[in-house]
Amino acid sequence: MPAITDVPGVLVGHAHDAEALTGVTVVLTLEGAVGGVDVRGGAPGTRETDLLAPENSVQEVHAVALCGGSAMGLAAASGVVQWLRERGVGFDVGITRVPIVPAAVIFDLQIGSHERFPDAAMGYAACDAAGAHTAEGCVGAGIGATVGKALGPLAALKSGVGTWSERLADGTVVGALAVVNAFGDVWREHGEVLAGARGPDGRILDTGQILRDGQFQAALGARREEHGNTTIAVVATDARLTKAEATRLALMAHDGLARTIRPVHTPFDGDTVFALATGRRPAPHMLVLGSIAADTLARAVERAALTATAMGGLPAARDLT
Repeated sequence: MPAITDVPGVLVGHAHDAEALTGVTVVLTLEGAVGGVDVRGGAPGTRETDLLAPENSVQEVHAVALCGGSAMGLAAASGVVQWLRERGVGFDVGITRVPIVPAAVIFDLQIGSHERFPDAAMGYAACDAAGAHTAEGCVGAGIGATVGKALGPLAALKSGVGTWSERLADGTVVGALAVVNAFGDVWREHGEVLAGARGPDGRILDTGQILRDGQFQAALGARREEHGNTTIAVVATDARLTKAEATRLALMAHDGLARTIRPVHTPFDGDTVFALATGRRPAPHMLVLGSIAADTLARAVERAALTATAMGGLPAARDLT
């Protein structure tokens, strides 16, 4: 199955707590990769994203940590840093090497336990598990992911981690991995809804219609605010890019989320896409690379919905077909 690890220089590892339903997914680039990021959601939880700005000095990152546990889960990135330091991987500052590990989190506290979160030990374990095989579904940071919450968390569907890759005619590889924990529904890019809010009869509804006809406001009621969302993703390529180009790659890849998650980039989601370029080969035109990155991320989102399994009292899309 195509996966982000088809990109040379990229490894993926998962670790999770199957009782608390929270976890970590780590994308490792042990030889370094030029990084970029684009944050579109209104409620992000991130670490070390400022250093990815093109005008800032650090040029390479060594891993991206995708975590459950909301803000508390960012602690898992410290375990990734420790694992890399023990192997001499990091930014050379003369007296030592400092691993650069940007991170982002999803809010997964509404199923499983809201008292246990990913920590440094779990981040370290995800690195230990890293390899060329990329498991999908309810693993790693996706074990507590859900989608379709317009009528509340009990009417949601289970989601998870999905991945995909494509190889261009010139040999360039573009891959994506997504942890899909959206407020909105997941749609097939050119077709029907795959996973989303459920009505009283268990059928999947259209969140767009729920928002139009006032059901969302009625369901929100005493909840006052809507939490429990965010899609976080990594797109990667073996093309040689500058930081500015990697940032553009992340920006263009967000179109893949917009095609498959409806609505997306809401005030209740912290949607964040990282880009990694391992620099093994000359880059095609950014129009080509960014367009294919969006397509690839769209497929990864679909896979997150299609490979998820029932968990935490919630069914998955496969249970309704």
